[in-house]
Amino acid sequence: MWAFGPADGFQGVFAKTMTNERKEELLASGVTLHEFVANALADRIRAGEWGVGGSLPSESSFCKHYDVSRHTLRHALATLEAQGLILRRQGAPTRVISRDRAVRFVQTVAAPSELLRYSGDTYRTNEVEETLLCDAETAKLLGVAVGSQWYHIGGARRERDTHQVVSYSDIYIHPKFAGVVQEPDHSHAMVFEQIERRYGVKIERATVDLFATALPARLTKSMQVGRDTPCLVVIRRYYDRNDELFEISVTHHPEERFIYSLEYRRSDLVRP
Repeated sequence: MWAFGPADGFQGVFAKTMTNERKEELLASGVTLHEFVANALADRIRAGEWGVGGSLPSESSFCKHYDVSRHTLRHALATLEAQGLILRRQGAPTRVISRDRAVRFVQTVAAPSELLRYSGDTYRTNEVEETLLCDAETAKLLGVAVGSQWYHIGGARRERDTHQVVSYSDIYIHPKFAGVVQEPDHSHAMVFEQIERRYGVKIERATVDLFATALPARLTKSMQVGRDTPCLVVIRRYYDRNDELFEISVTHHPEERFIYSLEYRRSDLVRP
């Protein structure tokens, strides 16, 4: 049974430590000890027992008060930190940083193609198909070794009806996948999808970098815009199940011709 009053140096908290009977009740109900401690501490933080910016009591005090191990307590504190209520730093007291659980905005990507979606009413016209060795400048941009060999596909993507240039992509793939240029839908499908279909390579992970820059002079003719036109650059890297990089694409989008749209949905962190 619990009674309220001063205890273990705490004011207005439970006066008795957790009994074995209470532990058994919690376990029987499906609530773990660290969940109970996390919930109890979260309630006390929300009640203002420790103000925002203030420090929590020592771990040893909490262990004694709730009659739990240090491992269980640290699991509970990790939950509070994930909820955005506290901040822990090695060698420093644990601080309260909020009374309310943090809100996350989550972007859901169902497939690699959603990392950069083009309208189905576009097509790519290849202007370059070549095997090359990366020089220092290209290697730095791609994040690969100088002198590494890649098969380079370069071409402009256009709208099907107006034929207006939407973007220009330099696509670098492992030379053994060069046969994708022979695929019937090569001008319309994403290259990584063609590699998956033709060679059975499965994507394990993909990364995306975005930055703004001026359009390189070499692309002005293909893009039908003036030199130094502002553009968005998107670099995508695709890795197989062995974490081997097998495709890199560098795409330039001139201003006002492309919108990269992401949808984020609110997701409250679930209380344990």
